[in-house]
Amino acid sequence: MPREQGRKVVASNRKARHDYSILDTYEAGLALTGTEVKSLRAGRASLVDAFGSDDNGELFLHGMHIPEYTQGTWTNHEPRRTRKLLLHRDEIAKIRGKLRDEGITLVPLQVYFNNGYAKVEIGLAKGKKSYDKRQDLAARDAQKEINRAIGRRAKGIS
Repeated sequence: MPREQGRKVVASNRKARHDYSILDTYEAGLALTGTEVKSLRAGRASLVDAFGSDDNGELFLHGMHIPEYTQGTWTNHEPRRTRKLLLHRDEIAKIRGKLRDEGITLVPLQVYFNNGYAKVEIGLAKGKKSYDKRQDLAARDAQKEINRAIGRRAKGIS
């Protein structure tokens, strides 16, 4: 059977981009069991409360919810277990160095399949203050209004 090509997104963490300023992103593999992969291929996962941590020189993903595989038997997985992130040693060292800074955290942004392999996009993030969020919303609304005005102008409507 040929390996699937391209990128198939399973889950996105849209709230992370709202709550955090993303400083840097990395693509990491995930250490998964067979039933977890089958559940992901069915498009079932949630990154709502997930976060990354450093533990003895390794990076782990906590709180990611992959529901049990429906056709699974006694070999089924625990839905919220801690999963190891697979990265190159130099990337881990770089991330660990930045995590030591005050206010920097590791958040998952997306889970997807890339050429058949389960991957997670993780981001080094700094929490936004409420006024930063308001500024982002105001800038987005202003941009929408500009686009509407340009669209009306292009159609000949004043």
